[in-house]
Amino acid sequence: MTTNPSAELLDNLLTATGQTTAVREEVRVWSMSGVERVTFPDGTTAIFKYAKKPFDNEDQALRLAHTLGVPVPQVHASGVLDGWLGMLMEDLGPSVREADDLDGVAAAVVLHGTRTAPPLPVLDQERLRTLPARALEHLERLRKAERWQEADDVEDALDRIAQAAEARSAGATLAPFGWVHSEFHPTSLHIGERGWRLLDFARAFTGPGLLDLASWHGTIEPPHPVRLRVFLEQYVTAGGTPDALAPRGGLTAENWALGWHRMWAVEWFMEQSIRWINDPATDPAYIKAVRRHLTDVLHLLEI
Repeated sequence: MTTNPSAELLDNLLTATGQTTAVREEVRVWSMSGVERVTFPDGTTAIFKYAKKPFDNEDQALRLAHTLGVPVPQVHASGVLDGWLGMLMEDLGPSVREADDLDGVAAAVVLHGTRTAPPLPVLDQERLRTLPARALEHLERLRKAERWQEADDVEDALDRIAQAAEARSAGATLAPFGWVHSEFHPTSLHIGERGWRLLDFARAFTGPGLLDLASWHGTIEPPHPVRLRVFLEQYVTAGGTPDALAPRGGLTAENWALGWHRMWAVEWFMEQSIRWINDPATDPAYIKAVRRHLTDVLHLLEI
């Protein structure tokens, strides 16, 4: 595994911004990315964020969002080295409080009202429909690597979802269809002295905005359609499109959103397991999460 070149990346970014040196302090670091606060000799600070594929286009997404009027932290400089992206960004400072549901709908209305832009990958009905088939391909690769051997139930569930996917994915391009943040949680919404900023655009794409709304309450607890329905109604009241409440794929908007959001997460977990993380030691945790989500998908999508 390549060591992350964060020190060299930071040096390059310091040079690009006319700084000579900075003191680094970790904020949050994991195997594929890190966030640090850097302090310059004059006492000013910036956020240094680094990440490897597939999180290496966030600078483009942030600059695009900024250009289109979405409140995001400003990117001072960015660069790529050995497959790692490094960014020096505005330090928003401490948040004054945690984001609540009304903050969430306000941010979603702004983001989803932004015109989409070509660089973002697209998740339309065709792409949504193929998620279970793509997950099955990941499973096949895992098994060829002598992994996930006891996961016949995962294969069965994915087969059933794949068969129902054509009908259930209908309505994918109903409004709101456009910018999807895809890591849309209260922790991605910074509320500071000078208003709010949306963070963590590493996996932004063009697709059904309902996936953002379904992700807000997280996936640790069981899905809660009634709670999401209330959130969707708040979204419409705050200026979001009334189509957010429209049934799609033969399902209520909230069941469709929660079901497809979890299917999207399953495909991502499985790709991560074989491609990005690719560490058999993590298999039990991934299999457990995938099983739990697939149970929810079958229930929510009424398969």
